[in-house]
Amino acid sequence: MPVDAADAAALISRRRVLGAGIGCAALAGLPGLATATLPAPRALDWRPPPAFLADLPRQMQALGVPGIGIAVVEQGALAWSQGFGVLHAGHPTPVTDTTLFEVASLSKPVFAYLALQLVDRGVLSLDRPLVDYLRPEYLGGDGDAQAWAEAITARDVLRHSTGLPNWRSDPARERLVPMARPGIRIDYSGEAIVWLQRVVETLTGESLDQSMQRLLFGPAGMRDSSYAWSPALAARSVYGHAAPDDAAGGMPLQMLREQWQAAQPVADRQGRPLSDWRYEDAARALAEVQAATPAGLVHWPGDIVANAAASLRCTVQDYARFMVLMVHAHAADWELRPDTRAAMLSRQIEVPGRWSDKTLGWNLEATANGPVFFHSGSNGGIFKNFAIGDAGRQRALVVTTNAAQGHLLYRRVVRAATGLDLLAFDV
Repeated sequence: MPVDAADAAALISRRRVLGAGIGCAALAGLPGLATATLPAPRALDWRPPPAFLADLPRQMQALGVPGIGIAVVEQGALAWSQGFGVLHAGHPTPVTDTTLFEVASLSKPVFAYLALQLVDRGVLSLDRPLVDYLRPEYLGGDGDAQAWAEAITARDVLRHSTGLPNWRSDPARERLVPMARPGIRIDYSGEAIVWLQRVVETLTGESLDQSMQRLLFGPAGMRDSSYAWSPALAARSVYGHAAPDDAAGGMPLQMLREQWQAAQPVADRQGRPLSDWRYEDAARALAEVQAATPAGLVHWPGDIVANAAASLRCTVQDYARFMVLMVHAHAADWELRPDTRAAMLSRQIEVPGRWSDKTLGWNLEATANGPVFFHSGSNGGIFKNFAIGDAGRQRALVVTTNAAQGHLLYRRVVRAATGLDLLAFDV
C-alpha cells in the first residue's frame, strides 16, 4: 500500500530508534528453540503514537471504517486499549471496551490453542489420522484422494497442510475431497478446522463454546468471548460495512449474524442456548431453520453452529488477553506446556520458496528486527482484523474493524505502532 511522505518519514524515524536488526528465523526466549541475539529493545512500545491516534478519525472517514478497536500487550501483559467510532454507521452507539467484534479467521489461532491444550492432556494426538476419531459424512474421494483424506492429522490441520480446500462452494451437495497428499504443501483450509472442531467435540462431549469457556476463556479472564450467539451478544456486536464506493449501497448481508438469528427461534423452542449446540444438533435443526428463512441463507449445519475457523466474537481486550498467553514468560499450570507453546510459534513444515512459515496456528515472518507471528481475519469481506506478536520481546498488537476497507486501516495502525512493514501486507 502506498505510504505518504509524512508516514514514510515517521517510519524511517521509528526504524532508526529500533537500530540495526538482524534477519533470523528463530524465536528468542522460548524453550526448545534456538536463541538469537535480538536488537536492543527500543524505548517506544507498540502503542500507536499520539499524533497518529489524533489523526485516526480522519483516516477512518476516508477509508469508510465506522469502528475500530486497538489493544497492545507489553512486557507480557495487557498495557493499553482504545475503541474509536461506532458499532453501526447509522447509529450513535460508540465502540468501547465492551464492544464485540467478529474477528473472523483470528478465530483459528484461538482454536489451535484449545486443540493443543487437549494434546498436552493426552486427549488428542497431533499425528493420529483424524478419521480414527471421526469421519465426516461429507468426506469424499476415491483412489489417491481417499488415501490422502485418511492420512490427514491434527498437525496437518493446524499448519494448513491437509490438501483440503478452504471452503466448498456448495457444502449441501459437494463432498469434501483433498487436492493433494497431506504434509507436502500449504493449502489454507477452514474446512479442515471444522473437521478438527468436530473431533474435539467428539472427544470432549461438549460443544466448542463449552470447551472454550472451561479450558481457555474462563482461566484467561476472557469473559467477553464466544464462538456462538445470543441476543445479549448481538446487542454489543458491530455490524460490517461495505466500501464507500460499493455500487450496491446500503448495509451488506451480515451473514453470520443473520444465520444465527435464523437459528435462535429453534434454540429458544428447545430451551437450549446456541452456545451448547454441537454439529449434530445443528444437523437435526437444519430443516426447521431452513423452512423459516429465505432461500440461500442457510445451506448446511455448519452455517448455524459455532465455527472454530471463523465465528469468534470478542472484545479487542479479550483477544489481547489471548495474545498475552502467546508472549508472556511465566505460564500458569492450565496453559500450554513450554515446548507446546514453542511449537505453536515455530515453523512446522518446510516448503521451498516461501517468504513466510506456518506454525501450529500462526504465520511466521522474519523481519529486520527478528521474527514476528501474525494472523489476519476477513469475514464476508466486511470484517477485517489483524493480530501480531513478538514473543522475544513479549509484546503484541491487535486491531479489529467493521468494514471492507478495514485492512487498509489496520495496516496503517501496525506500521505506525510497530515500525514494521510486513511482506504479508503486499503478497
